[in-house]
Amino acid sequence: MQPEPSTPPAPRATAPVHEPRREDCPWCGSTRLRTRLRAPDLRRRTPGTFVVDECQDCAHAFQNPRLTAEGLARHHRDLDDGHPQPFAERVRSAQRHRAAAHALFTTPGFDEPESWLDVGTGHARFPEAARQLFTYTSFDGLDPTPRVQQARAAGRIEEAYTGRLTDPRIAAHLRARYDVVSMFHHLEHTPDPRAELRAALTVLRPGGHLLIEVADPNSAFGTLLGKWWHPHGQPRHLHLMPLDNLRAELESQGCTVVTTDRRAAHTPDDLAAALSLALPHVLPKRLLGAATPLRAAVTALDHALAPLLRRTRFSNAYRIIARTGGHSRT
Repeated sequence: MQPEPSTPPAPRATAPVHEPRREDCPWCGSTRLRTRLRAPDLRRRTPGTFVVDECQDCAHAFQNPRLTAEGLARHHRDLDDGHPQPFAERVRSAQRHRAAAHALFTTPGFDEPESWLDVGTGHARFPEAARQLFTYTSFDGLDPTPRVQQARAAGRIEEAYTGRLTDPRIAAHLRARYDVVSMFHHLEHTPDPRAELRAALTVLRPGGHLLIEVADPNSAFGTLLGKWWHPHGQPRHLHLMPLDNLRAELESQGCTVVTTDRRAAHTPDDLAAALSLALPHVLPKRLLGAATPLRAAVTALDHALAPLLRRTRFSNAYRIIARTGGHSRT
């Protein structure tokens, strides 16, 4: 006898990659939206196009429709994070990190903190540089990836937390523990920047300081370079917030904005990053090595132009230092 044909298994349902498209701004609720950008995943070159919309009332820019948590995890899963940072780039990064820490050090009324949490710390390069100024401060790090545990093993931070600050368990565990919370180019990656800010304030002590740097969506480089501008970075960058929006949100949460700065926060890498994204799309793989001198020349151009560009609308980022309500630690 011939065996009876088996019933084929039902196809397994797959989780949706995108949330439903929003018809209103997640920041101010306005329905006056325009498409700012359509871009593929330029780093991994996976299929699909992502849309960045912009609110015509408050100028907040956001991925729309936004990736689900599973969709984000899928796109981040294969990102190569194993290549060591070139020495020259490590030196420049350390210099920028020390400058950011020094900006807080010179803030009026600021005392050396006992404890500092760096959110979205990655390999904890900022704490590593900042402790050269704050030698008596205990630095901890939080990151959604295992890199934070590697940073702790390397001695760059004292305590490592894997996850998001908006996780109620993490926020409750860290409540009112820190004198300073820093976020460097972290809010762009978060599903809800407002919730991230509220969580940061819960882990700060009264009179504590919040140090934030984010990409500036008003930078002229965003218009000039379009999809090749690194802060547009689809699909990883979910939000781009104008300075005025972030300042108003912090003030509404009872913070005093101590200082804002577009000049010092500028990172001179717009042209070099755009070139690095574009070359694999226009050159055969076997010829990419021959473009190394061109990459070096454009990197040098970025740095040569930086003293001028950081004083203009081409500045690509801004820094905010805010102080929470209550009295500073004495």
